[in-house]
Amino acid sequence: MNTPHSSQLLYTTAQMRRIDACAVAALGLQSFELMQRAADAAFAVLLRRWPQARSVVVCCGSGKNGGDGYLLARLVRQSGRDVSVIALGTPADVDSQAAADAWRACGGMVHPFAGEHSLPLADVYVDALFGIGLNRPLEGGAALLVQTLNARRSPVLALDIPSGLSADTGARLGPCISATLTVSFIAWKRGQHTGAGLDACGECELADLALPDSVFEEEHAGAHLLDWNELRGRLPARSRDVHKGQFGHVLAIGGDHGTGGAIRLAGEAALRCGAGLVSVATQPEHLTALLAARPELMVQPIAGQQELEPLLQRAQVLALGPGLGTRSWGHALWHRALASAKPAVLDADALNLLARQPRKFSAPTVLTPHPAEAARLLASDSAHVQANRYAAAQALAERYHAVVVLKGAGSLIAAPAGSVAVCPWGNPGMASAGMGDVLTGVIAALLAQGLSAWDAACLGVAAHARAGDSAAEQGQRGLLAGDLLLPLRSVLAGLAHD
Repeated sequence: MNTPHSSQLLYTTAQMRRIDACAVAALGLQSFELMQRAADAAFAVLLRRWPQARSVVVCCGSGKNGGDGYLLARLVRQSGRDVSVIALGTPADVDSQAAADAWRACGGMVHPFAGEHSLPLADVYVDALFGIGLNRPLEGGAALLVQTLNARRSPVLALDIPSGLSADTGARLGPCISATLTVSFIAWKRGQHTGAGLDACGECELADLALPDSVFEEEHAGAHLLDWNELRGRLPARSRDVHKGQFGHVLAIGGDHGTGGAIRLAGEAALRCGAGLVSVATQPEHLTALLAARPELMVQPIAGQQELEPLLQRAQVLALGPGLGTRSWGHALWHRALASAKPAVLDADALNLLARQPRKFSAPTVLTPHPAEAARLLASDSAHVQANRYAAAQALAERYHAVVVLKGAGSLIAAPAGSVAVCPWGNPGMASAGMGDVLTGVIAALLAQGLSAWDAACLGVAAHARAGDSAAEQGQRGLLAGDLLLPLRSVLAGLAHD
């Protein structure tokens, strides 16, 4: 597992506080100087993103995030623009008080928030209310101010994190700012890149405040964004003197009555991603349709688990679950497939059956649940999974001793040892039937070509998401899972060294 670059690392609130303290102690910085650097960075973002803005309203809380806001307001005023400060409470620490004093010293006024009519109209609003330390739902005047900001049509720049969003989990804690752009200071926060955090943050920019890498050395982030350039090295090059047997044999198992399309998508995705051979074990009724649609698939009608045995002996990797069902046919094939202890990717009903009969895996295995499937695997519910996607993914990986892909906005890849990677690609158009079946085939093909479960999951999720982005260039609404099959070739062609 390669070490991610510092710009890809994702930190918790507790880690960020230790990094701040390290910067102050090791570099001889004053915390007020870090606050000024944050204000300078936010001002540069504001000017670049909204150069025509003539009026700005900065909403300041009582903590250090509010201090950033006061210093930003001073910079906006010094640039000749009209700027107002709306305060939610008085400064609660020395640095924030110094920042408020600096704002007043340049002629600025502080206006307390006194209801929605006290918030002036502006070209741009700045959210400097709560920062990363918030861990409770907003109430009273704070909730009303957030709701008022969201109701305005002008853009909102959030400093470090939108107020009301958990910096650690990406869950909305209650009323939450919907920012147009969020500037993250020093490093990325985990909550900015998954779940509700993606919509709450809007566009994201990182401002490292010119801190050296040394301030991060004592903190093991444990989570990182996938890096497309780094992923390039995970797909091995192909020599010219090769044959199909060198690139693995995937056996896709599924397609109960009426669901032959699911296993066809998984099988074709495995072919498109470079598996040398792909067999499909499915209900006899699907044989003709699958062969007519994709003759390169080796389709075998399977009435029961006895007929599965010779296919299992020939295959190197299993893609288990698309259209499998949980009736006796699907359960019997599931049980026999797992008894083979082959490397496998489990999705859909293979996961629902696993929830009924939990086990730890010894062979390289990737589980690909969406939040509802993850909830069943954890004997929980979807709301709890979405409230802390990082914890849910890590719990699944540890419980089942498998690499886990928790699908959704900002898909997470978790390893049993605790590492988590986050996918920054993908789009809402991919919330459609069959997308998970395609992902199952993609990851199975990469496993078959010799990648580890972790590398296959990371590269598979990235390639799948980027293929989805490519396919969505003609529009996200109406995007079909099958639309990803040809872009997958192009995406992986860009990764390979052949």
